Amino acid sequence: MAAPVDDMFSFCVDPGKVAGSVEVRFIDSIKVMYCSSECRQAAADQYHRALCLGPSQEDPDHPINKLKDAWRSMHYPPETSSIMLMARMVALVKQAKDKAHWQKLFSHFCSRAANEEEEIAHKLLGEQFRGQLALLHSLFRAALYDDHLSRWFVPEGFRSLFALVGTNGQGIGTSSLSQWVHACDALELPAQQREHLDSFIDQLYKDIEKETGDFLNCEGSGLFMLQSSCNHSCIPNAEASFPDNNFLLHLSALNDINPGEEICISYLDCCQRDRSRHSRHKILRENYLFVCSCPKCVSQMDELDVTSEEEEEEEGEAEGETEGDEMEDEMTDV
Repeated sequence: MAAPVDDMFSFCVDPGKVAGSVEVRFIDSIKVMYCSSECRQAAADQYHRALCLGPSQEDPDHPINKLKDAWRSMHYPPETSSIMLMARMVALVKQAKDKAHWQKLFSHFCSRAANEEEEIAHKLLGEQFRGQLALLHSLFRAALYDDHLSRWFVPEGFRSLFALVGTNGQGIGTSSLSQWVHACDALELPAQQREHLDSFIDQLYKDIEKETGDFLNCEGSGLFMLQSSCNHSCIPNAEASFPDNNFLLHLSALNDINPGEEICISYLDCCQRDRSRHSRHKILRENYLFVCSCPKCVSQMDELDVTSEEEEEEEGEAEGETEGDEMEDEMTDV
């Protein structure tokens, strides 16, 4: 049974995109779209005034635009997900009357950049990303500095904030395309028409994925306190989804969950969960800073530390990439 998560803090990068089923659009003075007047007012009350560019919306030299452009040069669509999620966190505190309240809430999210006990460091702290992080830190500070959040603007604090979003950020998977496909699936069609339609949809997805990659159904990034409290398992008993095609996250049980039993989701996608224990651990260590000891991993402890065939194929295809391409791919995971 799916249960909507009533959360303290969640939003997508573009508020107008999360309500694909809502036809009414409200546009403010700087052409930002919202699904309703209530949504627009909520944005203004919470964070928008601190980030509003006003007449500088198209000015490439505005500090916020420079920050966005730098992130786009390092990242695939949706280009502004992580960096603007961080920016809105700052804006929320800036506009809040009770700044300590928001700071306390953000402190509930894991923000460590390294697990010293396991000697694991987040992959973005690697030497190859030092220049990119230094640039982002400089632009972030220039655009958003606030005395109440000074600890976020020193290099170590910025890395922790980056790790917070990278570790806890949830892609908000809404898609008008998926709604259309589901509607097509429900159509009663003659066999030949069904075959043609299915073939067209398959090709459409392939063509789109060439441009969007993993972000086909991800239109933003958000922080959800309850969802981020769920631990990982390679055999989860629940999953997060966005069935209403908006930013309301649902946690759905995948099987019966007994009273007192821990609710676990998977930080890996379906394909990643099918990989070898070694490959799964590599992804989790680099992105989430822990070694998984779920029942599946424990049962496979005697397996050789070998890379999955899928990962070997991916590494083989990547051999011809430049160092810059590899860094861009890594930044995509944040």
